[in-house]
Amino acid sequence: MFVDTTTVLILASGATLLAGFVKGMVGFAMPMVMISLLASTLPAETALAALIVPTLVTNLWQSLRNGLPAAAKSARIHWRFIAMVIIFMAFSAQLVTLLPPSVLFLILGVPVVVFALIQLAGWQLQIVPSMRRRAELTLGTISGVIGGLTGVWGPPTVMYLTALNTPKVEHVRTQGVVYGLGSVMLLGAHVQSGVLNAQTLPLSLAMVVPAVLGMGVGFLAQDRVDQVLFRRLTLIVLVFAGANLVRRGLMG
Repeated sequence: MFVDTTTVLILASGATLLAGFVKGMVGFAMPMVMISLLASTLPAETALAALIVPTLVTNLWQSLRNGLPAAAKSARIHWRFIAMVIIFMAFSAQLVTLLPPSVLFLILGVPVVVFALIQLAGWQLQIVPSMRRRAELTLGTISGVIGGLTGVWGPPTVMYLTALNTPKVEHVRTQGVVYGLGSVMLLGAHVQSGVLNAQTLPLSLAMVVPAVLGMGVGFLAQDRVDQVLFRRLTLIVLVFAGANLVRRGLMG
């Protein structure tokens, strides 16, 4: 570590608090915020390990905030999309050597930024009922493939739910269901990879508290915004998320 332990905990807690707030407000981008801020102070693998446990805990809270029946209902409504994400994430994770991650970040990041900016400019992409099945299968496959290869599957999920004009409570809850399942896979993968180990686990566990506090405040803010403002805030965060992917692609 580049700085003393107390300073690391303070900086990491501040970054995680902010990441939790953003996630509570719009439902996603917690790993993006955490890795972007923590990697400036910590080694990359330590920064990655730090976000694993709080990401899992907050995703479970997000998916179950309205109760298990509501989460199960969201899973039933979007089951085709969720199934494609899980199947293709598991498959594509075995193919990480086919394309450089930098190329994949650009392939994902550029369309995300363009989509969000066009939506913010006033043009609304909507998935009509007759196209829903095809959109679920297509976007679910894209999310799963990109997620397995890069560890990032949030932006395509948000694009899908936004194009459906999903009500904000279901929007955030469904994100939680999708990310929660992915977080379990992420935890298992990095226990096996050694990223999450006896040395890094305490830091990851410590980050649960600021993550939950930040998310709680974010939920309060989310409850006070209407559907139109929620959609706009989601698109703004999506622009930053996509731009961050483009940055990683160009620097890779």
